[in-house]
Amino acid sequence: MLKDTPIVDCKDCQARLGSIFCTLEEKEIDVLQDIKGCSPYKKGQMIFSQGTVPHGLYVVYSGKVKLHQLAENGREQIVRLAKQGDIIGYRSLLSADRYTSTAETIEESLICFIPKKVFWHFMNTNQTVSVQLMKLLSNDLKKAEHTITNIAQKPVKERLAEAILFVKETYGYEPDSTTISVTLTREEIANIIGTATETTIRLLSDLKKDKIIDFVGKRIKILDHVKLVSLANIDD
Repeated sequence: MLKDTPIVDCKDCQARLGSIFCTLEEKEIDVLQDIKGCSPYKKGQMIFSQGTVPHGLYVVYSGKVKLHQLAENGREQIVRLAKQGDIIGYRSLLSADRYTSTAETIEESLICFIPKKVFWHFMNTNQTVSVQLMKLLSNDLKKAEHTITNIAQKPVKERLAEAILFVKETYGYEPDSTTISVTLTREEIANIIGTATETTIRLLSDLKKDKIIDFVGKRIKILDHVKLVSLANIDD
């Protein structure tokens, strides 16, 4: 069971300070505080689903979220991982289109919802919010282009190494400074790099044998960061 939902005060909210709403003025924060809603989600619970119509914007107050698309063959492809302070669902809101992906919690999370009319109010009256959103869209496009190139050109083992580094950059380490602070199933890792679960299991085992990574339960522990970066064939 989830604990009682805490009262989220927008003025002191660390998630807001790490989002596109970080520069809101006091009056704008009061508007946000009065109209936003926050709801607890269990692990594996959907926030919104692919093909549905957006009615607002979501902000991750706490927890971790994956966004995935369902292909025609029924296979899931993870297109994004979200953490505290990240906003999700904004592209469909901007384009007045249906959601192109499903947002699902990886662990227990607290998600805030901002109605569409409030979002557009900030977009129309606060230039900084608009600029921050343009930067976010630009960064997302850059990542999407990078992913397409990787899938087309990189061997699976390189994609796996880069995915591990990407997950580490997204969620960081546990206090031991080596264990990545998120639990992903082998299937979820496979759905990030676009390959079969069996292949992912075999390649993870190879990395463990080579003493590049280890496992703490289902969490990945990076033993040799330098070798992992070299294997991923990227500039860290």
